[in-house]
Amino acid sequence: MKKFLMLIGFITQLFSGKTQKIDFSSYPVYNGNDLGLTYTPSESIFKIWSPVASGAELIMYDSGIEGIQTGKYTMKEQDNGIWAVTVRGDQKGKFYAFRVQVAKKWLNEVPDPYAKIVGVNGRRAMVADLRSSDPAGWENDQSPVFKNETDAIIYEIHIRDASISSNSGIQHKGKFLGLTETGTKNINGLSTGIDHIKELGITHVHLLPCFDYNSIDETKSGPAYNWGYDPLNYDAPEGSYATDPYNGLVRIKEFKQLIKTFHENGLRVVMDVVYNHTALTENSNFNQLVPGYYYRQNKEGGFSNATACGNETASERPMFRKFMLESMKYWVKEYHVDGFRVDLMGVHDIETMNLISKELHELKPDILIYGEGWTAGASPLADSVRAIKANAWKLDKIAVFSDDIRDGIKGSVFEHKEKGFASGRTEMEESIKFGITAACRHPQVNYAKVNYSKSSYAAQPSQVISYCSCHDNHTLWDKLVISTPYIDEQVRTDMHKLALSIVLTSQGISFLHAGTEFMRSKKGVENSFESPDSINAIDWDLKSKNKDVFDYIKELIKLRKEHPAFRMTRQEDIASGIIFRSNLPEGLLSFTIDGTLSGDSWKKIQVFFNGSGKQQPIIIPKNWNAAVLNNVVTDINEKILSSIDLKPYSCTILYQKE
Repeated sequence: MKKFLMLIGFITQLFSGKTQKIDFSSYPVYNGNDLGLTYTPSESIFKIWSPVASGAELIMYDSGIEGIQTGKYTMKEQDNGIWAVTVRGDQKGKFYAFRVQVAKKWLNEVPDPYAKIVGVNGRRAMVADLRSSDPAGWENDQSPVFKNETDAIIYEIHIRDASISSNSGIQHKGKFLGLTETGTKNINGLSTGIDHIKELGITHVHLLPCFDYNSIDETKSGPAYNWGYDPLNYDAPEGSYATDPYNGLVRIKEFKQLIKTFHENGLRVVMDVVYNHTALTENSNFNQLVPGYYYRQNKEGGFSNATACGNETASERPMFRKFMLESMKYWVKEYHVDGFRVDLMGVHDIETMNLISKELHELKPDILIYGEGWTAGASPLADSVRAIKANAWKLDKIAVFSDDIRDGIKGSVFEHKEKGFASGRTEMEESIKFGITAACRHPQVNYAKVNYSKSSYAAQPSQVISYCSCHDNHTLWDKLVISTPYIDEQVRTDMHKLALSIVLTSQGISFLHAGTEFMRSKKGVENSFESPDSINAIDWDLKSKNKDVFDYIKELIKLRKEHPAFRMTRQEDIASGIIFRSNLPEGLLSFTIDGTLSGDSWKKIQVFFNGSGKQQPIIIPKNWNAAVLNNVVTDINEKILSSIDLKPYSCTILYQKE
């Protein structure tokens, strides 16, 4: 009777063109962990969840695309919406898809959402033994030691961008294997690829989407490009990054080799995951098996669209919550990943995100989880229950990006010509102070003057990602070019250094966009997700041209890693241990840090940011040592006696050991 009522509800919405009348809460929940394929050499068991189906079939092929159908199997209905079939014998190497019958109509053939191994373009799943995808020594792979979340220095990079340039010195251009190559250099003999990342001092490499996405035709070897925020198969790697996209095991083995190589070089790996929407809507793997269920509906009954991508997933519904959790656990267990960046995390509900965090931390206690605490549009789910940045304090061991400090530093990403503190907009001091204190409550921050948030939202500094640029919008250098068109390039270089100095001396978790350490440009293109390699490729010659900037950022990273005062772990230490100087000239911001609270060898630290175009003389009341003086890392013994002339757009860092 229950299934009959579900079918009646579905038929009602089918003929009305809406999904509003369906009560998805009436759908049964399956608690098993064996959806998809369970393979052994003697048999393969296939299970899907489709509680509204009146029939289901497994179709097998000899190829991942086109090819010959080798078998069709009627699946049997079981409890809780499950359909299953067992195929005897070793099916290794065959490809498969499912289709279900709903309201007397057979829907499209699709892989199930839990597909782990897929063929070219991800249209069919593949039967194989996952253990044969393990690279040599995989069983001994271990993540580098990592203690506190605020110790993380994240480097966001795109697989293709990293190596595709002719000056990368990398053989496997645009592939997973490109980032496994060591000893690669640019034309001037400077390190590129993984050696460069290691040299810079990064702790975590954030990889833009590496799961199987929809926009690239893997059958072609041409220069097609995309960031990958259009998910197709969530649990399989992207085939265009593999040397052979047709054999589903190759992409798995090569991605594992990348992760293993990173781990061997002291680098942890963060995956960028996109559970908030799917590339396809009506024709997605989810919707072709259980129409409507996995997505939220608007009040008209259509697909709601808080992602601006045509749909938004329903994380609060038990079977999508289950999918997200099992998918992320799978990437940790099978691929040894060390963290997740959750795209448009503000679409997801807090309860789901906290459950995921709880179980992932039980599986890997030092895992890093962070995401975008916003959406791209309105959602039917109330703000109060979603993982938006205003609710960061409700999240358990999950960080959010701070757009407050991002736009405070360089100006609004939506107003291209707008300046920020680092480029001379002097009224942004409170937004910078908000960022320095990692959105934690601080008695000296005037929240009424913060650009976006009018109150603190982080309970602890580990809940905030401090950054000023990422793959979205303009690169930092391009933003500075657009907003300061008539200034000398050296002045703009100082602005660039100041911007990154603010990021690397702020509390919270530091985050850098790949190439920003040598002033990467995308030739003024804002959102380059479909732009060619000529725009997106990292130009490794810039490392030679801007070697002074690279060296400066490398030394700042080293300074941050050596001094825990810049990465405190408790809100109360930030509130009492950071003191902002008052009555300073316009555009000058200064604060001291009590290093004793974090056990730092520097008992006191004094930081100056001059965001103005004027030289600012400042009196220093006692003897201090200079670690950084006007955007230059100094000799460790250099003494400052009584005063400093702070140059325009500069960072200065002083310290006392006693």
